[in-house]
Amino acid sequence: MYGVNFSVRFHTLTSQFLNRVQFQISINNKTRQLSSSLISFQTGSCKAKGAKCYDVVVVGGGIIGTGTALKLKQKLPQLSIAIVEKENCVAIHQSGRNSGVIHAGMYYKPGSLRAELCVKGMLEMYKYCEANNIPHKRNGKIIVATTPQEVKWLEDLMNRGFKNCVPGLEMLDQGQIKDVEPHCVGLKAIYSPYTGIINFADVCHHFAAKFKELKGHIYTNFRVVDLKPTPEGGGSTKQDCSNYPISVVGDKKVLHAGFVLSCAGLYADEIAKLTDKCVDQQIIPFRGTYYLLCEKKQHMVKGNIYPVPNPSLPFLGVHFTPKMDGSVWCGPTAALAFRKEGYKATDFDGKEFCDMVKFQGLRSFVFKNFTSNVIEILKSTSKRAQLIELRKYIPTINASDLLPGPSGVQAQAMDSCGQLVEDFAFISSNDRILHCLNCPSPAATASIAISEYIANKVECSLKQLH
Repeated sequence: MYGVNFSVRFHTLTSQFLNRVQFQISINNKTRQLSSSLISFQTGSCKAKGAKCYDVVVVGGGIIGTGTALKLKQKLPQLSIAIVEKENCVAIHQSGRNSGVIHAGMYYKPGSLRAELCVKGMLEMYKYCEANNIPHKRNGKIIVATTPQEVKWLEDLMNRGFKNCVPGLEMLDQGQIKDVEPHCVGLKAIYSPYTGIINFADVCHHFAAKFKELKGHIYTNFRVVDLKPTPEGGGSTKQDCSNYPISVVGDKKVLHAGFVLSCAGLYADEIAKLTDKCVDQQIIPFRGTYYLLCEKKQHMVKGNIYPVPNPSLPFLGVHFTPKMDGSVWCGPTAALAFRKEGYKATDFDGKEFCDMVKFQGLRSFVFKNFTSNVIEILKSTSKRAQLIELRKYIPTINASDLLPGPSGVQAQAMDSCGQLVEDFAFISSNDRILHCLNCPSPAATASIAISEYIANKVECSLKQLH
């Protein structure tokens, strides 16, 4: 029995390796034939019938995809660039279903891309919104410690914030907490004056509109089902295959691309596996459910009120978040979803669920974090469980004050050992494809800085192709 299993596994791994090598060789052979027009970043002509050709195709119409496409078009206006989005408009999923908080950057590991790009991106986001009249508000945040142990964690978090060069941080005592949030209780708190609120969908739509003004193209209802070498024939000339060697295959349409950038969010791992079967990370969806604070209690929350995160747990905890429309969101939970776009607890996709269960990393994660996972599931299904957490900060909140609210799903990359990938992560299947494999929060806050970072990587790759 063991011999049979080993033989089958060896045959499977060998086939995957040969497929990957064949794809790489095919793309590299086409790369060597680049015309002078692409070397100098000039858009070539494409004679393929029924398939348009672009120097760069971006997969995903979220805030990272639209932001990077816009940044590339601004840096290299002569490039032909297209965005393909599986929904009927941009910002449908993570970019339009989030807490809408502009984060200041104290949570992230010093020296990481998340730390660097969050602080930079936060400042750039305020500047961009002010220049383009996008509604936003810098209403600040307090991170509140309610126990002696949390005070210690809070002091460590303050030091991390200083290392990350987060501007304006202050440590507040009990009396000073009341000055900022009169209805909040706690032993100590960090005050972050640069935290703010916004509707990130507005930003994403603005990116998309400016991209189209610069003659960029956006294809909606375009679900990518394959990325493969452009075949010769069928209207495609040898020059087409040389300049645009990747076919971006949709369920109804095909585009030819010189370079492909995947910013596919919840499906980033699946797009990556189209060109690299050996990707050992998987996107795990975490559903966050919010309650809405009733109107008569909304005055009790002035700015963002957050808990001190437990450094041993992967979850941030429930918090109070004012919104641009005057409402106040309370939450979220962080329960595992049973489908990647599972916004309701009952949402289920058999294939996606089986893929998650088969992944060794998820099984390890659930085993190592069993208690916290159970607690998160309870909070997502029980108002009382969530109320207990919320009353640590505003004790006068009652169950009747919490109304059913929205939900969202965050894409989080996990490795095969069950560790959440902490930093932004990018992988290159070959010299013509770049995948944004992990862009969790604070990706929306940092979207302008991330877009610039990715655009520089793409530009560098294009220059190295000749």
